[in-house]
Amino acid sequence: MFDAYGKIYKYEGITGLYRGFWVSSVQIISGVFYISTYEGVRHILHKKHINSNIRALVAGAAASLVGQTIIVPFDVLSQHLMMMGIGKNSENVAFNTLGIKIPQGRSKLSITLDVTKYIFKVDGIAGFYRGYWASLLAYVPNSALWWGFYHFYQDQLCAIAPTWVSHLLIQSAAGTLGGFTTTILTNPLDVVRARLQVQRIGSMKYAFRDLWVEEGLRMFSKGLSARLIQSATFSFSIIVGYETIKRISVNDEYKEFVKW
Repeated sequence: MFDAYGKIYKYEGITGLYRGFWVSSVQIISGVFYISTYEGVRHILHKKHINSNIRALVAGAAASLVGQTIIVPFDVLSQHLMMMGIGKNSENVAFNTLGIKIPQGRSKLSITLDVTKYIFKVDGIAGFYRGYWASLLAYVPNSALWWGFYHFYQDQLCAIAPTWVSHLLIQSAAGTLGGFTTTILTNPLDVVRARLQVQRIGSMKYAFRDLWVEEGLRMFSKGLSARLIQSATFSFSIIVGYETIKRISVNDEYKEFVKW
C-alpha cells in the first residue's frame, strides 16, 4: 500500500491520489436510495417482529442491491480514471486498461467524456455494467454482513461497557469493528470485481483463475491493508453521521429517550 502511495505521488503528484474523485462522488445519489431502502426494509421487518440482527442483515442486502444497480456505471468509469496514470512530464498518457492515448493538458471533464465515449464505443451500454454481477456478489454480502456485525458488536459492547460511556461512541466502535470483520471476509470478492471492471476479463471464473495462478493464497489479502484503512474511516464516519442525524431528527416527544 505504501509503495503504491509513493509511486502515485512520485509520478502524478497529490492529484493522482484523487483521480476519479468527482465521478466517485456520484455515490452520494446512490447513497440516498441505499439508506432509504435500508430503513424501509427494516421498518417492514420490524412490524413483522423479526429479530433486529436479521432485520439489519436482510435490509443491508436489499439496500446494496438497489445502490449497486445505480452506482456500477459510475464505479466502472471512476476505476478506469484511477488507473490512467498521467505522468507529470509525459507528452501523453497511455490509458492501459482501454489501450487509448490521451494528450497531456486535457481538462478532467474532457478526459472523463473521452473515456466514457470509448467505453461505449467498445462495449456499448453493457460496458458500463461490466462486473455488475461480481459487484452484487461482493457488495450485497458486504452490506448485509456490515449491518449485521454492526448491530451484533453494538449489543456486545453495550453489555460490557459502563453506563457512563457514550452510546454514540459505542456505536462508532461497533461500526468500525463491523467494517474490519466484513472487509476481511469479502476482500477476495472485491478483488475479482475490480479485475472484471478494469481489466475487462471475460467472466468471474477466469478472474478467479487468473488471481489464483498469479497470487495463490495471497489473493485473499491483496489490497487488504488499503481496504481495512478505507473501511475503518468509512465505517466510523458513516455511523457518527447516521446515528447523529437520527438523534437530531427524532420527534420532540421522544427526545428524552435518546441516549448520546
